[in-house]
Amino acid sequence: MMKIDELIASVKDSMEAKKVYAEPYEKNGITVIAAASVSGGTGGGSGRDEKGQEGEGGGFGTAAKPTGAYVIKGDDVRWVPAVDVNRLIATIGAVVVAGLFVAARILKSRK
Repeated sequence: MMKIDELIASVKDSMEAKKVYAEPYEKNGITVIAAASVSGGTGGGSGRDEKGQEGEGGGFGTAAKPTGAYVIKGDDVRWVPAVDVNRLIATIGAVVVAGLFVAARILKSRK
């Protein structure tokens, strides 16, 4: 069974910079270093029941999302952002719906 101290150490290890940046990948003179946004959380506690038995528990979770990559060619370094297609589609959809509501209001006010 994992103790709270071990859990905290495990979380600390999972949130290092090496989890954010991938190992460099090189091909044909171009080096790519992928990057991600990593977040996490932890919780734990301990207690005693009516029989005097003690217990403790905890857990943690992490989430990672690609953010882009550094592309290095010679002395040129550039950032290439990752495109979140689902978020892009949701944003475009929200703008279209808002536009339809505005157009409907304008048409209604002209009548």
